[in-house]
Amino acid sequence: MKSSANKRAVASGAQRFRVSPVVAGCTLLMLASGASFAQQAPAALDTVTVTGIRRGIESAISVKKNSDSIVESISAEDIGKLPDNSIAESIARLPGLSAQRVAGRAQVISVRGLSPDFATSLLNGRELVSTGDNRSVEFDQYPSELMSGVTVYKTPDAGLIGQGLSGTLDMQTVRPLNFGSRVVSLNVRGQRNSLGSAANADATGNRISASYIDQFANRTVGLVLGYAHQETPVQENQVGLYEPWEAVGDGWRPGVAAGTFYSNGIKALRRTGVTKRDALMATLEMRPSKDWTSVLDVYHTTAKQEDTANQFEVNLGDYNGGYGRIGITGAQINGNNTFTGGTVANLYPLIRGMYNKREDTIDAIGWNNKFTAAGIKWNADVSYSKAKRDELSLENNTQLPPVGAVAPLDTLKLNFGTGGFSSMIPTLSYSDPTKLLLRGTIYGSGYGKVPSVEDELKSFRFGGTAAVPAMLDGFLSDIEFGLNYADRAKKKRQPEGNINVGAQGDTAVGAEFQYGLVDLGFAGLGQIPAWNVPGAVAKYMTFSPSGTAFPYLVAKAWDVKESITTGYLKGNIDTKIGGFDVRGNIGVQLQRVDQSSTAVRLTDGANPKPVEDGKSYTDALPAMNLVFALGNDQTLRMALAKQVARPRVDQLRSALEFGVGDNPNAQGFREPGASGGNAKLDPWRAVAFDLSYEKYFGNKAYVAAAYFHKDLKSYIYTQKISNYDFAPFIGDAKVILDANGKPVPIQTLGTYTAPDNGKGGRLSGVELSASLPLNMLTPALSGFGIQASASFTSSSIKVKDPESASSVGSGDISLPGLSKRVTNLTFYYEKAGFEARISQRKRSDFIGEIGNFNGNRTLRYVVGESIVDAQIGYNFTEGSLKGLGLQLQINNLGNAAYQTYAGTKDRPLEHIEWGRTVLLGASYKF
Repeated sequence: MKSSANKRAVASGAQRFRVSPVVAGCTLLMLASGASFAQQAPAALDTVTVTGIRRGIESAISVKKNSDSIVESISAEDIGKLPDNSIAESIARLPGLSAQRVAGRAQVISVRGLSPDFATSLLNGRELVSTGDNRSVEFDQYPSELMSGVTVYKTPDAGLIGQGLSGTLDMQTVRPLNFGSRVVSLNVRGQRNSLGSAANADATGNRISASYIDQFANRTVGLVLGYAHQETPVQENQVGLYEPWEAVGDGWRPGVAAGTFYSNGIKALRRTGVTKRDALMATLEMRPSKDWTSVLDVYHTTAKQEDTANQFEVNLGDYNGGYGRIGITGAQINGNNTFTGGTVANLYPLIRGMYNKREDTIDAIGWNNKFTAAGIKWNADVSYSKAKRDELSLENNTQLPPVGAVAPLDTLKLNFGTGGFSSMIPTLSYSDPTKLLLRGTIYGSGYGKVPSVEDELKSFRFGGTAAVPAMLDGFLSDIEFGLNYADRAKKKRQPEGNINVGAQGDTAVGAEFQYGLVDLGFAGLGQIPAWNVPGAVAKYMTFSPSGTAFPYLVAKAWDVKESITTGYLKGNIDTKIGGFDVRGNIGVQLQRVDQSSTAVRLTDGANPKPVEDGKSYTDALPAMNLVFALGNDQTLRMALAKQVARPRVDQLRSALEFGVGDNPNAQGFREPGASGGNAKLDPWRAVAFDLSYEKYFGNKAYVAAAYFHKDLKSYIYTQKISNYDFAPFIGDAKVILDANGKPVPIQTLGTYTAPDNGKGGRLSGVELSASLPLNMLTPALSGFGIQASASFTSSSIKVKDPESASSVGSGDISLPGLSKRVTNLTFYYEKAGFEARISQRKRSDFIGEIGNFNGNRTLRYVVGESIVDAQIGYNFTEGSLKGLGLQLQINNLGNAAYQTYAGTKDRPLEHIEWGRTVLLGASYKF
């Protein structure tokens, strides 16, 4: 019976790319028929030495085959050869997983149709901190070059600490004593973005990495050192519309009939800049004896993004600064009663400059010791990690100045609709920076934010594996037990404030700050200036950010702490049932959570005071995994578990804004109300059932079909909580006297708008996957192979979130992050040193969770997308160039756009293109 450590070996396997449902079905049928074909031609499956793509695929198949849980995996051999900027793109190719892009990069991962917050992420088995506002890890912080593999646990077991509800993603680094000799690997690539260079930023970048693996002292000491540097251009073309789309009333928009759905503004921008990431990894492994292994892991990454966006923007909402009403002629209204174009007059556009700078650091250290004493195999692990994020966001606004009492009003021809925008043509020119003045527009002269996040996690684990009592021998092979303690503290601050024009008054940005012109031709516009926004703010404007300057800032500052104690007991099964060999595990976790938050509350928009709240709760989480060996390399897996996912960190904030109405109700009382967070939230809880059939052909190929069902007992979303007790806050409310000079009484119960545990529902799905070297079908296809997967997910869960009504509607919505169809497909060729691969990952429409203009998380419909990557290369296997590899890669081959919409696709919100990226490079391994 394999040990638990071996079962969770470093995942080294195939990237799974997805196909259309038709192709997936055809592929699976082909594999099914290939099974009998392979049995007739066993020579095709003879064991040979493999490298490169095939080695990674076979390692992944081995991990999947030998695991006691339902897992997916990828390996370093695969990752290092794929056109991936981070581990996220690699993970997103696995069956049942999908990525959401941010700034063109795959950043957060959804597992089985649930939002990223339902999954947890580990590094070498230890839970990770996050530079984001919540728990979900931003995977673009982790370079693929430094990871040896990833295992995705779709079913938990009692010994898996930090498990998620949708899945658990465990990234692994190299263990040096697993290598037979010293290995040195070097990699360098240059890259260029198809959108081209701009006035203040180049379109080129680079990736450099180096790894050193060695063994010493008679192979009792091993060392790994790794470094990865990446410099990636930020390139973005965007056209967007204001939210919400709303039905206008009679006469609201001259020239547009009442009831027409209409957006109150439109913008187009060009964003340019650079992202730099440097990561270091080190592992020291010592094995003084066969009974003691000690491993020290260290990881550090720093990432910095700096970009400037230059934007043309105009308000279409019949307000132009007091220079008369807009006028719309030739209004185009589609069959869904949506305004899709026309000519709009009397507009007063602005040219906006926006600057963003973000710096992230992640540090993690872990020390693990495995030793044998008193006949028990002990495991002790201690770890510490910290993430820190600092941001600066500045914007300032310019306009063509009025001449006396007359503004230079413009006429704009609009034509937009489903999937994009064809033209936005103004009459006036905005290309002369000397004629554009920093001034107070209808949106003010500017605004700035200084967000910061810190996340700190300390944990300790101690446990052991012991022989089973004689009475259980023949059913269990051994018993695992232990205790894990984790202490996490996360805090966020977000001072904000207006950026005002200084004492000199309206002014043009000086030539010393001008970068040149950027072209907005992709939106039908001409050229506009690009300038140094921080320089202009420092010289011409004033900016004093505050955390309490505006009432709405209260919700953006909080501290949340969690202490989680987990005890576990697990028996590893090794027996026979009904004549079949059965392995697996059965056990339970007992999890005690103490959560609390400190923040600020406001009363009637003023009088800030500290507020603290929290809760403790305990969950018993049983789990069972059974693996039936059906013969002929066939496996049937069944799993049953109770699962939890802790609430989002920002939902646990105790910050709130409290107020009391001035007018008494029918009973003569003033009514209180508030909005904010909820530190007393229970977790998401679910009961999960999984069933998987897998047919293997040694470690060469496999075909699998899986079914999963999750019954969520609750779902957390923002609700209006009735009869909430506001008694502790009423003393701070302002006093209002009645006609007799007596204070009007305030009732203690009111309505609190906050996250709360609501009704759950069903989530279920089917996952089909396969990996096939095509020489199994005919020797003529030697070197060719295919990997494919398709996932189909449905849910009965309906969420009503009043905070997101503007973007997704006021009615019930489906689960955020849920794409009903996710498909992957990879075709590859590898022979005689040549490698070629083309891969597609595709997902259907979903509701994404994104940061909106004021930095809050909001829900938004996202159009499904298809991302295609390609690679070709040659590896020298002999001669003086042995170990050298050359690669040409293309990311996002089709320049797939990121598109969002409000309810229906003919009401678009954003159309963003990040371009395709071409990489050319070389690697050397010796």
